[in-house]
Amino acid sequence: MSLLPIKPAALVLVWAALAAWTLPAAHAQDDVIDEIVAVVSDQIVLKSEVDAIVANYLQQQRVPYSEVLWMDALNELIGQEILKVAARRDTNITVQEEQVDQALDQRIEFMASQVGSEERLEELYGRSIVRIRADLRDELRDQLLADQLRQSKIQNIRITPTESEEWFRRFAADSLPVIPHVVRLNHIVRFPELTEEAREEAREIITAIRDSVVTGASAFEDMARRFSEDPGSASVGGRIDNTNLSDLVPEFGAVASRSPIGETSQVFESPFGYHIVRVNDRRGEIVDFNHILIRIDDSEIDPSETIAFLTAVRDSAQHLDIPFERLAKQHSQEESTAQLGGRVVDPRSGERDLVRENLGPLWLNTLDTMRVGEISLPTPVQLETPRQAYHIVQLVFSQEEHTVSLETDYERIEEFALQEKRAQWMQDYIDTLREEIYIDLRGKARTVQMAER
Repeated sequence: MSLLPIKPAALVLVWAALAAWTLPAAHAQDDVIDEIVAVVSDQIVLKSEVDAIVANYLQQQRVPYSEVLWMDALNELIGQEILKVAARRDTNITVQEEQVDQALDQRIEFMASQVGSEERLEELYGRSIVRIRADLRDELRDQLLADQLRQSKIQNIRITPTESEEWFRRFAADSLPVIPHVVRLNHIVRFPELTEEAREEAREIITAIRDSVVTGASAFEDMARRFSEDPGSASVGGRIDNTNLSDLVPEFGAVASRSPIGETSQVFESPFGYHIVRVNDRRGEIVDFNHILIRIDDSEIDPSETIAFLTAVRDSAQHLDIPFERLAKQHSQEESTAQLGGRVVDPRSGERDLVRENLGPLWLNTLDTMRVGEISLPTPVQLETPRQAYHIVQLVFSQEEHTVSLETDYERIEEFALQEKRAQWMQDYIDTLREEIYIDLRGKARTVQMAER
């Protein structure tokens, strides 16, 4: 069973609180708030840790609670502790302090986002962020050591075609999943030039709004509700909480990272238009802010020059044999895909295979006219930014909806079979280590174990 990432044993109060919010009521009201349920070498495993993992799993998988599931979670935690012990003993495994610092930053950020803020985290834990980092350092170092040990053990495990086929044939034919129609696409994007008149109009509006705010004539929140053209935040006064700077477009992130707390920024431009922002709080890479957006009107833009440019780029790919990927890096104005040679990926998962029916109508209209290997004529496209955009599309791969099979999906089958083989190898390795490392089940773990017998 693959459960969610293990939570650090030191954070008893935090994860007990999270578990209490998400566990079914019938299993969250034990008389004992917390207890030791296992000892692995010199490390303890707490009931609250197991409960937190089970709660997350139940929430994601929507399956009923059971004591078997609880014991599976406990055994996974015990396996993690066993690997840590083995990694500490292995003198060939080391980690740098920079790696530990980076892991600490990521863990604190995740924990704060789970409970709402760093202040709430400090309140639940009863200690400052500095003390929490100190408490976590040794545990995270051990986790990094264990990860390195795991990787060193499985990296040379391979799988043969025969093993992949045997793995696949274990499944009944009527239980095989249906894979939807997927495509792989590259594209080159260009934005028609905005007129200076449209820019100046938007700039004048946002400047007047800023003047009204900084002189005290109007509250930032009131002006955001009245004038901001960001549909996601205007109704709440432009407020956006707990956002990672890396999730903001670079132009916005740069201002949000350096703007003095509580002050209204100067006017600045992003791909969305003109903004002002007031940062309310900043905790490392996490910011809370209010902002006002005025978009630049592009309804009167003539796209003919953009279409002509893309047509010329298409001709270069078709008649001069210049690789599409090179042309995308040189000419596409969508930075995220240009860096990938025009490759379009799912922004949530990073997957290259895109479910065709999930693409927007403009994409589908273009793809309806294409065969694999072809490059489309310039067509309009809706991107994440509101600006008018045009692109040419290269259809790299297309596979109709089908039931998964060895003939059409061998690479995926091979990947899943290898994952299972490596997981089984690691489980056998951990079972071997169990014979060498002291393990003692206590409390609820012993009760459940006795009941299973």
